[in-house]
Amino acid sequence: MLSMINSNKMFFMFTLFFSTLISISSNSWLGCWIGLEINLLSFIPLISNSNNLLNSEASLKYFLTQTIASINFLFSILLKLIFLKNFFSDLFSIMINSSLLMKMGSVPFHFWFPNIIEGLSWFNCFILMTWQKISPMILLSYYLNVNFIMIIMILNSIIGVIGSFNQNSIRKLLAFSSINNLAWMLASILISESIWNLFFFMYSLLNMIMCSIFYMINIFYINQLYNFNLNFFIKFSIMINFLSLGGLPPFLGFFSKWIVINFLICNNLIMITFFFIMMSLIMMFVYIRIIYSSLLFFNFKMKWFKINIKNKYFYFLNFFSFISLIGMIFSTFFFI
Repeated sequence: MLSMINSNKMFFMFTLFFSTLISISSNSWLGCWIGLEINLLSFIPLISNSNNLLNSEASLKYFLTQTIASINFLFSILLKLIFLKNFFSDLFSIMINSSLLMKMGSVPFHFWFPNIIEGLSWFNCFILMTWQKISPMILLSYYLNVNFIMIIMILNSIIGVIGSFNQNSIRKLLAFSSINNLAWMLASILISESIWNLFFFMYSLLNMIMCSIFYMINIFYINQLYNFNLNFFIKFSIMINFLSLGGLPPFLGFFSKWIVINFLICNNLIMITFFFIMMSLIMMFVYIRIIYSSLLFFNFKMKWFKINIKNKYFYFLNFFSFISLIGMIFSTFFFI
């Protein structure tokens, strides 16, 4: 029975992978829509679990929101095909962009995103924050409305920071951090697809490290970082990856944001760059407050209740957070 469940999960994982390839390699909008629908139908069995009410609720919410976004996307495509003239081109681009932004959980269509992540496992959280953004983001680059996307970028950075305050759930905190980083992804895809590839790879790597750490120690809430007798190296690793996710130099997360800032300044988008930097500083305050509390608060700890990780790959994962300084030094020769 267990092997059958694992084989089904592997099948849906392969379907999820190939549905993304169908979407991004299609020649028509209808083929892109079919790929998005296959992606939806392959992800729902991964997150649904009859033994867990939160997973079942999350899968139902995800199905409803993604179906609404798919209907809007198909409706926008049909209207675009009917009205082939350019009288309503801006309206059609905004409609198509809005449906794709809803699929990736962007502001102002983000209300489903933190609620669904709260009911998922860490592995499914990682897929929803990273892999499920690939198809909508690449399809968005095919038909961009630049002025509309710039407004969405600013809203993403604001809501991502505001929603991070007073969060007790680590999954919701990472969800709002994903919304904040989505503003940087939209800025990078406005500049170049290769810059987006670099930023998305760095962001996915950091999310993989964070989700792996919290999965190993089985922690879902911030107060567990204070009360559990965690090993100091685990807390130190969480600190490093939080700072890297916030974009503090010389960690890995700053390297990708530094490249985006460089290209934004070269394209005379000074005000948006300044706004992004200020929002990142406020986001860093949220991370540092959590790290400070978990490291320095004194709690009564019992010796028999000690959490330690005996996994050699855990130490290998944290090595990637230290390599960005060398990368920045060598990358300056290519950008000069």
